[in-house]
Amino acid sequence: MSYKITLRKIELVTHDVLRLVTDKPQGYTFTPGQATELAIDKKGYKNEKRPFTFTSLPDENELEFTIKMYPSHDGVTDELGTLKVGDELIIGDAWGAINYKGPGTFIAGGAGVTPFIAILKNLKMKGGIEKNKLILSNKTEKDIIYKANLESWLGDNVSFILSDEKTKEYDHGHVDKEYLNTKNIDVSKYVYVCGPPPMMDAVTADLYALGLPKSHLITEE
Repeated sequence: MSYKITLRKIELVTHDVLRLVTDKPQGYTFTPGQATELAIDKKGYKNEKRPFTFTSLPDENELEFTIKMYPSHDGVTDELGTLKVGDELIIGDAWGAINYKGPGTFIAGGAGVTPFIAILKNLKMKGGIEKNKLILSNKTEKDIIYKANLESWLGDNVSFILSDEKTKEYDHGHVDKEYLNTKNIDVSKYVYVCGPPPMMDAVTADLYALGLPKSHLITEE
């Protein structure tokens, strides 16, 4: 099915990441970590559907999306940045394989953290977040999405690593086997991975090399 939703709020949360808040269709359901296909209800864009994750929770009265814009693509995400309150969007039903199975480690690259935001927010509200860790990789500090929220929710259980910037406060480099070893990943628990495909491929291979069973890897299929 498709649903028309109206934009209620639009704001930048980093230099290139948008937060969109919309009304919610009656009876619409999803689980934390899931996504939907979204299009802009404007001529030339109605059939340009893109997958975006909900960063709101299922029992909230509004839908929230946290979306990275890619100016070089000259496409849908750029156009989203021009929207105003009252504009309409089109979404489909919720889908996605990422959902919380149990305590473990979340590993994300850039905007790949968005499915985990809803899961961690839900755990913070309902209990159990302290049993989980998050490793978040970004190019620079200014790219970190909802940094203050993540630090507030997870405390010492969140690690930020920057690939293109060296600072005293954050780790520097890439999420590779050596780095994962320093973080004492418990491969007897679940590991959730989301990010750019090359990063996901590399991290998945390293996790398997560390002994993670395939049944314990949670990622988008």
